[in-house]
Amino acid sequence: MRIKIVKYMVIGCGIACLAMIQTSCTLPSSLTVHTKENKTTPDRYAKSPQDTLSSAKVQWREFFTDPNLVALIDTALSGNQELNIARREIIIAQNEIRARKGEYLPFVNFGATAGVEKPARYTQFGALEENLQIKDGEKFPDPLQNYFLGLNASWELDVWKKLRNAKKAAVLRYLGSVEGRNFMITTLVREIATSYYELMAFDAQLEILRQNIEIQTNALEIVRMEKTAARVTELAVRKFEAEVLKNQSRIWYIQQSIIETENHINYLLGRFPQPVARNTDFLNLKPDTIHAGVPSQLLLNRPDIRQAENNLEASKIDVKVARAQFYPMVRITAGLGFQAFKPQFLVSPESMMYGLAGELMAPLINRNALKAYYFSSSAKQIQNVYDYERTVLNAYIEVANQVSNISNLATSYELKRKQVLALTQSITISTGLFRNARADYMEVLMTQRDALEARFELVDTKMQQMHAMVNIYQALGGGWN
Repeated sequence: MRIKIVKYMVIGCGIACLAMIQTSCTLPSSLTVHTKENKTTPDRYAKSPQDTLSSAKVQWREFFTDPNLVALIDTALSGNQELNIARREIIIAQNEIRARKGEYLPFVNFGATAGVEKPARYTQFGALEENLQIKDGEKFPDPLQNYFLGLNASWELDVWKKLRNAKKAAVLRYLGSVEGRNFMITTLVREIATSYYELMAFDAQLEILRQNIEIQTNALEIVRMEKTAARVTELAVRKFEAEVLKNQSRIWYIQQSIIETENHINYLLGRFPQPVARNTDFLNLKPDTIHAGVPSQLLLNRPDIRQAENNLEASKIDVKVARAQFYPMVRITAGLGFQAFKPQFLVSPESMMYGLAGELMAPLINRNALKAYYFSSSAKQIQNVYDYERTVLNAYIEVANQVSNISNLATSYELKRKQVLALTQSITISTGLFRNARADYMEVLMTQRDALEARFELVDTKMQQMHAMVNIYQALGGGWN
């Protein structure tokens, strides 16, 4: 009768264990993940002809033809501190892959231990040692020493692909860090190019200002002679003097801007301030023809989109890893070595010992930590879905804005060029009329002032054209390959 009761108890415990395992393997109904990323893009950019050729495929060494600019970018790619920090991030991500890969391989340790133990006489182990003998006529040593030399192994069987998925997520994050480095390169190339063209624009403005000061100084001498001839008053002389002094003062503002721009370029290059070699023929620069391609090409060419995509895929796998935490864990442990109570017996065949065991463990009670980890992984996945869609949308808008900007700036530049030509001719005309007393000195002064501002605006428009060319090149995903 007692045997039957024990038998039923064993069967009942087995059924209870199976029920617990089934319960642990069942996810709560609330642990569901939804929201799928939207990868669709418009067929074309607004007001842009549909063309599959994309300028993003052009390498930056071919896109930028100015040797001074190419030399600056080359220096920055090796000396920029932020870029070097990003390279260290890639190495960290590589080590993460190595660590994740090692987790689903067996862990084997080699070790040696030595110890001594003296149990109390009136305890279970003390009484046993008192009444037992190691062999006939020889009692247990007092105190009892213990020496061990051997191997221990532990291996978690990746039944639910938890460890392999963790490695896949680490690989995707590594690829994301590589794309992040590439995006940083495109940003660095854009910043250097735009600063370089700003520097050239400041040089052009400085030259224009000096030419204008020379013209105004000559006009000032004419006004002084006219005053001597009593054809104008002292007011006209003072007006022209003030205009010359104002423009001479502007020279120092432009020179300060040149210094700050040079220092910014040197900072991007990772070096201390020094002169920056550059071209001086700014107004004759011609923006390269840009091929925008089709919006779907952004998904392949833009490093930030590819980084967001890798992070999204990694977060999806993280959810699988979090789900696998609810399933039973299967582990195998083993040991092989020599153990004895005296060092001289340690390597004898009788001292050899080994063991092999299997473990099956599953979470049963208080799974709140696992639920929290799963919920967090799910929320991060949805977060990354929105981040991916935002990155794609931002890329499309950047390209669309620059496509429109290039077209509008081309028209604006041509109109401003004609305006400068007309005002430059007006300076000669107004000066001649003034000498013949057919124009007032204010007309000469205002004509010179308008011509100067128009030439400044022409330089600024040219700079915006060059910036737009660089910006759309980066927006399309160029500059890193």
